[in-house]
Amino acid sequence: MQKNNSALSSKKQIWAWAFYDFANSGYTTVVITAIFNAYFVSVVANNAVWATFMWTAVLSVSYLLTLLLGPLIGAHSDANFLRKRYLVLTTLLCVGATSCLALFLDQGIFVVCIFLMMSNLFYGLGENIIAAYLPEISSQKSIGRISGYGWSLGYIGGMITLGLCLFYVTTAENEGYSADFFVPVTLFITAAIYLVAALPSFIFLGSGAGGVGVSGSSQPINRLLDTIRNRHQYRDLFRFLGCTVFYQAGVQAVIALAAIYAQQVVGFTFSETILLIMVVNLTAALGAFVFGPLQDRFGHIKILTILLLLWICITLLAWLLESKVGFWVVANLVGISLGASQSAARAIVGLMTPPSRRAEFFGLWGVAVRCSAILGPLTYGLLTWATAGDYRNAILSLSLFFVVGLFLLRRVDLTRGQSLVS
Repeated sequence: MQKNNSALSSKKQIWAWAFYDFANSGYTTVVITAIFNAYFVSVVANNAVWATFMWTAVLSVSYLLTLLLGPLIGAHSDANFLRKRYLVLTTLLCVGATSCLALFLDQGIFVVCIFLMMSNLFYGLGENIIAAYLPEISSQKSIGRISGYGWSLGYIGGMITLGLCLFYVTTAENEGYSADFFVPVTLFITAAIYLVAALPSFIFLGSGAGGVGVSGSSQPINRLLDTIRNRHQYRDLFRFLGCTVFYQAGVQAVIALAAIYAQQVVGFTFSETILLIMVVNLTAALGAFVFGPLQDRFGHIKILTILLLLWICITLLAWLLESKVGFWVVANLVGISLGASQSAARAIVGLMTPPSRRAEFFGLWGVAVRCSAILGPLTYGLLTWATAGDYRNAILSLSLFFVVGLFLLRRVDLTRGQSLVS
């Protein structure tokens, strides 16, 4: 009976953990990818030549703060078993900042940028913390599958949130309302779904570290310094984090700027762009769901290599194709690669993470992801600004990030990385 209860508890924890992916994906889909980013460029910044750069700059500031705070919060939660407390706090702060973004949308671009920065900061910190639970609720043979299932459910959450927003936007447009009226409501919808869907994680997940004792200082800075001094022990993990910075730079640029590219280059309308993002979420869910088990079966590094090659092909196709039909094909290939490559990275980090430092090391993973989120979109934004809005050639530059990532991935020995922390 005790074994069955343990299995039941594990299933509850897996579903609760996956539902946090469901919860926070609505934020990235609506705010960063589909609705608010285009509204920011066209309305808040009034289509100024610097508008796209301003968008990427605000996000970059939030990513910089995330990469500075993420490892420290992770180290502190590992040492003091505060993971759930930080998870609840960052979630509430992200929900609150998103709601304030809606409430104060008419208070000028400076106020909008402040709440945008805050919401994205707390989203990123929460993402680091929830990811630290992955090695705790899975085994080495199932970590790819569970990571994939979580990311798949996340894209479904993003699609549902966006679908509700699309229904409301369409209804409001038909009744003659402008974006100034319906965009704030979509932000409230996103915040509400985020909060409700995160509740299972608050209820069923533990306080952190999986009951594993911690060693060394309980001070977060000292623990980080200890990790840096002993980085040779985790050399394959740090090599993979370097790889992540580059290939995720391309991925993050696509996430942040897909809606802008669709509207400015291909000529998608506002409603068509939302529909496109919904379909991409569906194919991303499929990609994460299918490729997760394939990672466990054929090898995480091998599958990620295939995905990076696919990303290179995607950037070339996006540069070449000009029609809406062609862009629909490219967008769905993006979806498949997006879900699969992101879930793969989370699983690889989980395999090379010591039990007593899970939140800290996933904080370091967050550093790599946020560095990429600064590097990719900011590079793209600067190129479009420097070339007076040449979005098409700027998208071609993203292929270089995937090429460098592919080269660095070849230096990662996952088997050695697992043995050094086991």
